[in-house]
Amino acid sequence: HVEIVESGGGPAQSGGSLGLSCEASGSDFAIRGIGWYRQAPGKGRELVAMIYSDDSTEYGEAVSGRFTISIDKSKNTAHLQMNKLKPAATALYYCKLSWMTTWPPVVAEGWGQGTQVTVSS
Repeated sequence: HVEIVESGGGPAQSGGSLGLSCEASGSDFAIRGIGWYRQAPGKGRELVAMIYSDDSTEYGEAVSGRFTISIDKSKNTAHLQMNKLKPAATALYYCKLSWMTTWPPVVAEGWGQGTQVTVSS
């Protein structure tokens, strides 16, 4: 069983910074990819950033150059540093995790509960 634990987020001023963390806890699994998607009121869920087991990263167009994703592999925890925040970043941020169990080798995906980020102008 793999559990997704999110932390961070909250309120920020426009131009400010915030951080998010997402820990994958459990046993007998390996992370394939971990990161965040966000959903603003009345809008669909969009990619923010993902990091993969080969250390490659993927960013949404709206955040590229301002957000940075990293991973502490020893703790199975991803971190998202969000700089130069804009009011448009206000949304519920969901951690997405893709993993493979050790045995049998099954690929699975899951989502965290979501963390609110609110940026005021």
